[in-house]
Amino acid sequence: MTLPVRYVRLMLTPLLLFVLFPLVRAQEATLDKSDPKGITVEEIIKRFSAKEKEFKEARDQYTYRQDVKVQTIEGETPDGGEYKQVFDVSFDDKGRRVRNVVFAPQSTLVRIGMTQEDLDDIENRLPFVLTADEIGDYDILYVGQQKQDELNTYVFDIAPKQILGKKRYFQGRIWVDDHDFQIVKTYGKTVPDIKKKKNQENLFPKFTTWREQVDGKYWFPTYTRAEDTLKFATGDIKIREIVKYSNYKRFGSKVTITYQGETVKKADPSQQPEKPEEKPQEKPQ
Repeated sequence: MTLPVRYVRLMLTPLLLFVLFPLVRAQEATLDKSDPKGITVEEIIKRFSAKEKEFKEARDQYTYRQDVKVQTIEGETPDGGEYKQVFDVSFDDKGRRVRNVVFAPQSTLVRIGMTQEDLDDIENRLPFVLTADEIGDYDILYVGQQKQDELNTYVFDIAPKQILGKKRYFQGRIWVDDHDFQIVKTYGKTVPDIKKKKNQENLFPKFTTWREQVDGKYWFPTYTRAEDTLKFATGDIKIREIVKYSNYKRFGSKVTITYQGETVKKADPSQQPEKPEEKPQEKPQ
């Protein structure tokens, strides 16, 4: 998010070096810092990065709806400023992926403005994927094992090895299911924050993304929540951001997805992890 021109003044403090996030939500099980049993950390990373690549390719064959809401907050409640957009990701008659906006009222945000980087992050980086093709861009630190609802997960802190050009990265923590070896939860932020020309600051909130199993094999993002205070040079602004992903459907009635030689089956709804209620996010400890 960036400030409107009337809020902008020179930022006097330098950009800090990025560090790994030691983040744990209060309601989660205790983090077990012991080494994994029966498998090495290197093998876990190799397996989940390969599965993430398969997941990314599979998600590109699905249509879905994305519902975005960004609010500025005064105290604990919205102050009236809001950005809202709902769009469908689908395919045209030639099979090309298209994005169709179905609801986009005039933004009432006053204290901040949505930038192209914000919109790009919402669409492409909040549903974070770390594939075998991208694994070399990151430092990855195993921090332990932790229960997430009924899932047993391996936990990793990750950060970009270096920031190259205008490329954007994820920095934070990921939880990897110990059965499917796919990311089931992400907490962190996109980096770097940006100080543009004419003293414009473009700051980005920390967010959490939860995934659910779709069609029995792949864990797709279904809910992202950010509630963070952006520390602009002119003063702090608290924002709340909620992104919902729904109506996942494979494109074409005859399209099938295979996974390691097997046809993907429908998921059992009773096995889905619980999604959080829409309430203020607890501060990480």
